[in-house]
Amino acid sequence: MTEIRERQLPKGFTMAGLTFVLAALSWIGPFSIDTYLPSLPSISKSLNVSAAQVQQTMTAFLAFFAIMSLWHGAISDAYGRRRLTLICLSIFTAASLGCATAVNVHTLMFFRALQGATAGAGMVVGRAVVRDLFEGAAAQRLMSHVATIFTVAPVVAPVAGGYLQTWFGWRSIFILLIFLSTFLLIATWRWLPETLPREQRQRLEAAYLARTYWKVLTSPPFLLACASMGFTSAGFFIYIMGAPQFLMNHLGLRETQFLWLFGPMAIAMVAGAWISGFCAGRISGNRTILIGYIVAAAAAVGNILLNAFVPPMVPWTILPLVFYVVGMSIAMPSLTLITLDLFPSQRGLAASCQGFISLGANSAVSALVPLIWATTMTMAITEIVMLIVGVITLALYFAAMKRHQKESAAN
Repeated sequence: MTEIRERQLPKGFTMAGLTFVLAALSWIGPFSIDTYLPSLPSISKSLNVSAAQVQQTMTAFLAFFAIMSLWHGAISDAYGRRRLTLICLSIFTAASLGCATAVNVHTLMFFRALQGATAGAGMVVGRAVVRDLFEGAAAQRLMSHVATIFTVAPVVAPVAGGYLQTWFGWRSIFILLIFLSTFLLIATWRWLPETLPREQRQRLEAAYLARTYWKVLTSPPFLLACASMGFTSAGFFIYIMGAPQFLMNHLGLRETQFLWLFGPMAIAMVAGAWISGFCAGRISGNRTILIGYIVAAAAAVGNILLNAFVPPMVPWTILPLVFYVVGMSIAMPSLTLITLDLFPSQRGLAASCQGFISLGANSAVSALVPLIWATTMTMAITEIVMLIVGVITLALYFAAMKRHQKESAAN
């Protein structure tokens, strides 16, 4: 399947280039979030506002990231994957310039929201491109390769953010984002072909979109699978959003030492993605998902026990998070694909809805992080609660799919 599809790529485009650009497009999110985290205390002092107000600039980014991700797929289904990506990267570059020159928290919040509105296009389009070109094990392997390259961002972003903050101040973070988005604009132009032929595009009409969104967002299997992904990733996302408090206050680290969290997390993502790719074609996607959730559950329980008996310290406080991310990274590629396969004719729109639900959960977590960052135990308890809800919704998804299959067989 992989070889057949590769020969169908337009002249001048290669699988290596396509894989790289799909992964690189997903760097926008981590770089927009992780490079920003070490600077939160400095921004608060510079703009003379509270830490909670600065935290809300992150919430604004995530909220618009989620809202607009609901539309990126539908727009790409109508006008093509490549065009939407190029336009959104151009707007993101301009918004980054606005953030770099912001003189008050309200201006910063506006341009952060504009960044969020465009940052999700690459992620949504990337998922749709994978399903445009590949099926089955080949799609799962490509998703795993993309996830492996993606891990460059979680490693580099917080480290770069810490040093830029120390050397040049918080505005330099957004200068970095300008350079990154410009690079991605060039890479997309060079290596991302249009994968959706004109004859397969869907109408961007209000009535059609209303019917299609209703069909997708009222599908119990789709909603349950997406909710499971959203809650499970939110269990880890609390540590990303609470990184300044978690690392600097609880673990006593400095702005330049965020690698203590993000380095092991990146290794965990690579390990989980490699396991997922290894499982592709050997065991079913459902079984791969179950293995991932078992690993994550064991890690979440271990996190509670560790915080109950061991005071916060590196590296031990980080260790359970590593295994949680390994389990999450094993399950997510397969879980992502099965949700898109529910709507083969509207994969872009389905990817948008998928991203909206997951990002909506993360945005809610971002707003609530100040309520749970008091101790490492409260963060660990929140993590396991999120995972429990994720496991429950996953079980309900399997039940809904089983019932759907029986009904289809009966008809």
